[in-house]
Amino acid sequence: MHSTTSSQTSHAISLTLFCKVVDNYGDIGICWRLARQLAHEHGVAVTLWVDDLASFRSICPEVDSSADVQDVQGIAVQHWRDQNGVFAAGDVADIVVEFFACDIPPGYIKAMSECAPRPVWLNLEGLTAETWVEGCHTLPSPHPQLPLTKYFFFPGFNRRTGGLQLESGLIAQREAFLADPRAASDFLAQFGVTETEMRALKVSLFCYPQAPIAALFAAWQASGQAVLCLVPEGVGGDAVTDFLGQPSTAGAHATRGALTVRVLPFVPQPDYDKLLWACDVNFVRGEDSFVRAQWAAKPFIWHIYPQDENLHHVKLKAFLSTSPAATPSLTALALAWNGATGDGIDIAALWRNMQADLPNIARLSMDWERVLLANGDLATNLLKFAETVPPRV
Repeated sequence: MHSTTSSQTSHAISLTLFCKVVDNYGDIGICWRLARQLAHEHGVAVTLWVDDLASFRSICPEVDSSADVQDVQGIAVQHWRDQNGVFAAGDVADIVVEFFACDIPPGYIKAMSECAPRPVWLNLEGLTAETWVEGCHTLPSPHPQLPLTKYFFFPGFNRRTGGLQLESGLIAQREAFLADPRAASDFLAQFGVTETEMRALKVSLFCYPQAPIAALFAAWQASGQAVLCLVPEGVGGDAVTDFLGQPSTAGAHATRGALTVRVLPFVPQPDYDKLLWACDVNFVRGEDSFVRAQWAAKPFIWHIYPQDENLHHVKLKAFLSTSPAATPSLTALALAWNGATGDGIDIAALWRNMQADLPNIARLSMDWERVLLANGDLATNLLKFAETVPPRV
């Protein structure tokens, strides 16, 4: 590249990020975090193309879901309606990122080929702990007809990948939150959580409908310890509405046995981090909340996005074998939660085993965080790689 990635530069480079929303909140969650960090920490002029503004609005209330073009927190947001856009070379950014091979408009690709110099073109892939990505990270892929080369960029868990998304001040913000004896209770009070409920074991629940939620709820109801479960509205399907005895809308709550379930509205991304910090255990799904759970450094269970032929189980097992915080008790519950074990699984027994292991898992989660921090963050690593791409004239 011919421009610097330093936040001190007088010439801000530009980057366009294309996002198609498949998993309602994970895809836009990843792309929105990346866009914000590139703009606010690195001084990059970012344009974000996204096809689903309604999902975007759920995690960023400032978004106008009816606008074709808008500025959100200093980022140009474009509604990506179809593949028919007409573009000129002047519309193309210095760096073009497609998220998860999302097929950016042919007109934009043609315009890229007409630029001098041509942009750095990256395919930002999905996160996995599988070792094969280490050999594919930053590999070039020449376009079959046009004078363009696309590079694969993989996030990951070691130095042979692109690392994980992490804003520069996040860990310090978390530590300040945890050091404040009133921070968690004040934060959760806005959702109706009482002081009595604050003394319970606090669990956030974000999962896909096929998770064995009813079995877990039954285990919590019969628990010898009070459990407070905080679940976003619309998550959990029939199991949550059946427990509540009413629609799973924000503000709904019910207590049965030792378990209290409260339904929360979807919150902006910074508040979701606070929710993870405020809880003792976090159930997360997809990719975005999965990464944030690791930066919360609390015990968590990952519900992975389902794939054909159970390929997601391979990814799940790869991660569980990589993280030291995936103790045998956590691993057993995670596999059962994802349907990666046989029939007849006793969720209650698996939960009791993991609950007894929570102090050990919490300690190992902090050890895992130190490993991840040593890899650098995704945004910085992405920009550093873009600098190494030879001039494309």
